Parts: sequence; C-alpha cells; structure tokens
Amino acid sequence: MVRWEPGTPERLQRAALELFATRGYEQTTATEIARSVGLTERTFFRHFTDKREVLFHGQHVLREAFLTGVESAPADASPIDVVACALRSASAFFTDERRPHSRTRQSVIDRNPALQERESHKLGSLAAAIAGSLRARGVDELSATLAAKTGMTVFGTAFTLWIGEGEERSLADIADEVLRKLLELVGRTSPAGS
Repeated sequence: MVRWEPGTPERLQRAALELFATRGYEQTTATEIARSVGLTERTFFRHFTDKREVLFHGQHVLREAFLTGVESAPADASPIDVVACALRSASAFFTDERRPHSRTRQSVIDRNPALQERESHKLGSLAAAIAGSLRARGVDELSATLAAKTGMTVFGTAFTLWIGEGEERSLADIADEVLRKLLELVGRTSPAGS
C-alpha cells in the first residue's frame, strides 16, 4: 500500500468520480475506490462517512462562498440584490477548470435518485443558510425565505446551463442572465386575476 500522501481526500474524490462515471455509483464500493489509489478501505472511512459523501465533500466551502457574498452586500441592498451578491460570490468557486469535473459529477447524480435527493437537500440547506443571513440583516421572514429560495433556483438553473456541452460563459455571467430573466418574468406587481 502507498504511504500517506497529502491530498488524500482529493485523490479519493477523483478516483471515486471516475469509477462512478465508468462503472456506476451502485456498482462501486468504498474498498474499490480506496484500492484504485493504493489505499485501504480504512483510510477511505477516515475521510468520508460513506461513498455518497465523496460527491458532497467540500459543501462547507460552497456554503461559505454564498455567505461571504451576503456579508459583502451593501447594507441598504434589497434582499434580491443581496442574493445576487451571494450568487456572484459562489460562482467564483466554479472556475472553467472545474467544469469537466462538475459535468461528470452531475451526470453521476442524475443517474441515481438517492444522490438527487442528497443534492436537493444540499440546495435546501444553502437556501436556509442564506435566509438566516438575510434575517440577521433585518429582512423579514417571508422575504428572506423567498429571496433565498429564489437564489437557489437561479443557481440551480445557471449551473445546469454552465455544465452544458459547448457552454463557455462563466457561471457568474449565466447566473446574472438567469436572475435578470426571472426579474423580467415577475415584473408585474400582482398575479393576473388578483
């Protein structure tokens, strides 16, 4: 077996993603992931609670990127403008170099309902964190919740476009476009028939 090397979690993540993409998530074991990089199953479980977590490791970094964006927004910014700052901040996490990894990761998630549920839970947790930060800025409960959930809808839509084949725009540019389109769609002050 290979001795300890720095970057073990990242090596395990890369190996897992490759195996999930080629063999399938359900057909790949934690032992196989570890062995593929010359490590033991025990080493795998020192870094991850299960093989699912390999795909979601580092979620705290994304959460912090969103919250940094909220904190950097001007004090007088509207809730949706605060969310726009959060989206721009989080978009910096997704560089062009990450796009191939993100495409592969999403293809693995898209083929497994349990992973889709976990991804949905992740987005819900991010929305809750943003809503909490908005409330801390003095935004009322309903506005904070709506703005945060809207932000996650924009993020999810922009991310799907960003990983699309042939797409070259930055995630930030796509998120700005999606948010602009959403704001155009809700330009009315009340729903029709109210």
